[in-house]
Amino acid sequence: MARPMSGQIALPFEWNGGGGYDVPLIVGTSNADAVRYLRHAATWPVRTAVLVGPRGSGRSLMGRLFAEETGGQIIDDHRSVSEEAIFHAWNAAQASGVPLLIIADAPPTAWNVALPDLASRLAAVPVLTIGEPDDCLARDLIDALFAQRGMVLAPEVASYIVPRMERSYAMIHRVVAALDAASLEQGRRLGVRLTRETLMSQGLIDPDLIERQDDTTCR
Repeated sequence: MARPMSGQIALPFEWNGGGGYDVPLIVGTSNADAVRYLRHAATWPVRTAVLVGPRGSGRSLMGRLFAEETGGQIIDDHRSVSEEAIFHAWNAAQASGVPLLIIADAPPTAWNVALPDLASRLAAVPVLTIGEPDDCLARDLIDALFAQRGMVLAPEVASYIVPRMERSYAMIHRVVAALDAASLEQGRRLGVRLTRETLMSQGLIDPDLIERQDDTTCR
């Protein structure tokens, strides 16, 4: 069982449910509210919640950690099951008290639900949102993704990347994949020079921001 969440959060920190996942969930300002709500499932007035976030944001990992810590049920991608299945899962959660988490790209108001009974139930469900990563979360996620590949980055590499890239989970995954491939192909250590050459050549960083200083302090 993961450690309980305290009332105060030092950001970023890791929520690791002990399930042996290669990349722990790194919590920052963009996802802390969602994590806090998930870790207090016993207090949910409605035994169902919807988690909305970009792909690559760790939303599925959050769901697995939620299920492991609370014993709750998850539907990972509401489009993967029928409306009838979601309706019955919602009813089962209310009857049993076992919480249900539905993971989606967008909130229920954008689902075009055809089943009236399901639409009315979803209208009462809290929607938890994962925003795009802040600088500190982006830096920590880059380090974690490289660690997953067995690579330890020098601190200056992520610090160079973050202020010069589009701030999104999708871009973080593209950057890491591009740098990993370049390092393997060229047989070179991944330092700032190779990072700059690779990301500039593939248009993954903005040349206009190349001299911008990164003065963000992360804990």
